Amino acid sequence: MENGPELNVRSLKVRGIFNQFDRNQDGCLNRNEMANLVIAVNPRVKFSKEQIEAILDEVFRTYGEFIDGNRGLSFEGLLRTYDDGAGDVDRDFDALGLQLPVKQTVEETPPVFVEPRNAEPSPRKSAPSAEPSPSQPRPTSSIANETSGQVGRRMSKVPEWAKASNNGVEYEDTWKLIEDLELLLKRQDTKLEGKRKQREDKKGAGLNGLDSTDWEDSTEQGEGVGVRRGEGELGADFSVFRKELAELRERAGKAHTPDEAFDGHMAMGKSLFERRWHEEALMSFRAAVMLKPQDVRAHFLVGNALYSLGQYKEAWASYQKALEAGEENAQDWEGILPQVHVNLGIALEGEGMLMCACDHYREAAILNPRHYRALKLLGSALFGLGEYRAAQKCLEEALVLKPDYADAHCDLGSALHAVHEDDQAISEFQKAIDLNPNHVDALYNLGGLLKDSGRYERAAEMYSKVLQLRPRDWRAQLNRAVALLGAGDQEEAKKAFKEAFRMTNRLDIYDAIKHLKQNQKSKKNLTTMVANAEQSATGRRTLTHEPSFLQVDRTRFRQANNSTTAREFLDCALNIRRFQKHTRLNSCDINTLSTEIEKSGYLRVDKAGAPPSQNEKVVRKAELEKILPRLLKDLNPETFQSAVRAINERILSVLDRSGSGRVDVGMFFAVLAPLCGGPVEKRKRLVFDILRRRVPSPKEGVAPNADVKHYMKFLRAIYLPTQGTSELAEMHGEDDKVQVSYPEFKGMFDDPNWGFGILNILVKLEQGDRVRHNGVTCAACDYVIIGPLFKETTKKFSLCSTCYSEGKVPAHVKLDEYVFKEYGSEAEATWDRFNFFGSSKQLNTQSQTA
Repeated sequence: MENGPELNVRSLKVRGIFNQFDRNQDGCLNRNEMANLVIAVNPRVKFSKEQIEAILDEVFRTYGEFIDGNRGLSFEGLLRTYDDGAGDVDRDFDALGLQLPVKQTVEETPPVFVEPRNAEPSPRKSAPSAEPSPSQPRPTSSIANETSGQVGRRMSKVPEWAKASNNGVEYEDTWKLIEDLELLLKRQDTKLEGKRKQREDKKGAGLNGLDSTDWEDSTEQGEGVGVRRGEGELGADFSVFRKELAELRERAGKAHTPDEAFDGHMAMGKSLFERRWHEEALMSFRAAVMLKPQDVRAHFLVGNALYSLGQYKEAWASYQKALEAGEENAQDWEGILPQVHVNLGIALEGEGMLMCACDHYREAAILNPRHYRALKLLGSALFGLGEYRAAQKCLEEALVLKPDYADAHCDLGSALHAVHEDDQAISEFQKAIDLNPNHVDALYNLGGLLKDSGRYERAAEMYSKVLQLRPRDWRAQLNRAVALLGAGDQEEAKKAFKEAFRMTNRLDIYDAIKHLKQNQKSKKNLTTMVANAEQSATGRRTLTHEPSFLQVDRTRFRQANNSTTAREFLDCALNIRRFQKHTRLNSCDINTLSTEIEKSGYLRVDKAGAPPSQNEKVVRKAELEKILPRLLKDLNPETFQSAVRAINERILSVLDRSGSGRVDVGMFFAVLAPLCGGPVEKRKRLVFDILRRRVPSPKEGVAPNADVKHYMKFLRAIYLPTQGTSELAEMHGEDDKVQVSYPEFKGMFDDPNWGFGILNILVKLEQGDRVRHNGVTCAACDYVIIGPLFKETTKKFSLCSTCYSEGKVPAHVKLDEYVFKEYGSEAEATWDRFNFFGSSKQLNTQSQTA
């Protein structure tokens, strides 16, 4: 226990420090004054703004009883922080150059520093003590016990992470290890710099006149992600470097105690990671995990190293292990767990798993309500799922916590644009640019919004700024060309088109240049020229001339026979087919879906014949997202994200009308089944089996009428929202307890008025993707017809499926009524044209049979 004089001297020193920073002399230290104190007593540490904010958050939360409103921390609160070991009074007092009227000596104790939440904190000990217990290893020395001169000399020999007050280093031998490793890494950096200079000198000498920019990688990656350093850069020196690293790692492993060995491996990993030697850092972090499998930090840093190497699935698994390790003593790890959730969410996004990522961002925000980055990432992920209003809310909350967050302003602009609030969107993009003039995404998005609103000159200016930052961005160059064309500067637009073509050699850009020349010669209006260029910029086929068609009322279209699809039904089927292609559901075989349902346990029955409980039937949407990669195989993360977004917007939003985030997994599978690949009969049978097993003790061969009706309502609400479902209850709702046999179910399913009879048309479209008609073009859009062909029986012109469904006919053909006949292949058309069997009656019989 401290004696009276020592306690008095300690209090006087704290009072001196307090008075030094109480600039407004209100008897408290506000956040600005506390920030100045933290920076002043750590002169050799370069704190980031986020680190300072995190330290202050922790102090003001931990010592809330000493916080006096907006005035801040009282003197008693500051004294308590030193009493708790959150700093060294004597060191801080001396560092500030303060003097006491009476000279005293005070016994020093090792400090326990408050760690920022977004860094890599050590677990908070429940009962820290100044003296190690007999069962604990006693550190040979602590940096806190050294003189300021010794500290200064040591700080000049260690990496940046070790200079921070929360570096987590506990042993003197670890510091020696850090210093030796730092010397080794500096030698490698010198070698790498020399080799790079040699390569640049060779390029400068000229290799066939190629400029060095010709070899730049045009792909954009996150900072440090996927970057590997090693043999490719160091050559023969790399094996020597690995050998020296192995010796240092062996030295760390031979420490006196497992705790000291853990400390050494963690320190080596941090130094290597900071220099972007990610593979080598991973080896050190894994060695630390072997020593302390229950340490959250080690698993967390393994995940960071794996993510930096682009191994997202492995990183995801490591972060999950970190969370599992922190479950038992969550309070001890409360500083790091929010960041583990955030990093796990980022790793999941790398694999395209946006729904799962959202769950972890939410958890991080719950654990730390001031974690503005978690809120921002949650908003961005929700935007990726098409939930724009929810994304807007999260991004606005992030900006309340951090108003100068440029990325959040940019993403908020995108969300506002998605809900058609373009003026506010422009304002948010501009705020992001004001905060960061080199914010590429904000410049690009603002350019697109200005172009869409007809402000072409400013749009061209935005794209020019993008190109200054990304000289090889061909899309920015192409959009700049479109904007210049809209502004009337056709010569500059032509140059920009040519430059975009030089960057990528895309055929559609070449077509845009050709059509621009044609339009200039024919002096076509600017609107048409811009429209043609826009189609090239968005990847769609360019029109060779102005559209020349009429759009007529649906009542003027008539079918020549029963085998010709009605216009309104074809329009719905084409819409479903576009969704099917977008989500790649047609690539999922119905047998694959059936196998996955069996694995999920939904169709499992126990010995008594009972199906899963209600809790097993209803799952979170994120759980369904984990199933989808097994159904939509071989999709890259971006394509998978796009597919999940479409499924979320069209299917899950209907199944989860209450917004609870949970859906009936069986109903989800049943809704997917009609759109999967495979025989139509198998699709229907799988739906029936799912519905049959939705009740306790399901009967063989029958399904509950109530569930069948419920399913049909969902099916039509999702795929045929314009058709309505009001007749459903009246036509088949006599008694919900009635059981429906499979033949009865098929009749209900195939009913075009209230079932899903449109499936037969959808199957024809699936099969028609491979059908060509010898290059016959559509008379309305001039595209080559693929799939069903519709021929007008009087004027003999042909339409594609899209133009037929939209009621388009050639402008020069004006009739009171248009009668069409559908051909599924060129063979059918040829058969009809030459009437091989000599009579139209025989032909009609053959068509009806087909």
